[in-house]
Amino acid sequence: MTTTLDQTITLAEFLNLPETKPASEFINGRIYQKPMPQGKHSRLQFQLCNKINQVAEESQIALAFPELRCTFGGRSIVPDVTVFQWQRIPIDANGEIENVFALSPDWTIEILSPDQNATKVIRNILHCLRHGTQLGWFIDPDERLILVFLPGQQPLEMTGDDLLQIPEFLDLNLTVAQVFAWLKAGK
Repeated sequence: MTTTLDQTITLAEFLNLPETKPASEFINGRIYQKPMPQGKHSRLQFQLCNKINQVAEESQIALAFPELRCTFGGRSIVPDVTVFQWQRIPIDANGEIENVFALSPDWTIEILSPDQNATKVIRNILHCLRHGTQLGWFIDPDERLILVFLPGQQPLEMTGDDLLQIPEFLDLNLTVAQVFAWLKAGK
């Protein structure tokens, strides 16, 4: 279950607070602590980052990040997986990846955890789309369902052997069944 703190603070005040485990998010003046990831969630998150980075990192197309704080549009959220095109990744003076990502991802992926509020998670995806994100996935492991969100369109309900929508900048083919097959150890 997501924990909500009843106090209202500013985004700047929130960003000055120490990080929590699991991560907290700032939405509409309130702090929400994400649930602790469990087995299915962790496995899907790891496999998605791994699969995306196998295709995108060496050729410097994009990078996938797990649990990366993104602060933009008055919110500070921590999607389960974010993907940034190479040229949009913040780099510091040493040529290293910045710690602070004050921009929306190109692709956001949320994996529903048991007892997590689906509406809040979907609202974070919609917030990303309103601020330039090209694609959002909402993965429900219990239902074996992936909702695909594109800007200005109704969500697409994907199941079974449906080929998933991937951002145009990536050459990756995945079906819903392939994603959920990762939940079986050794697959």
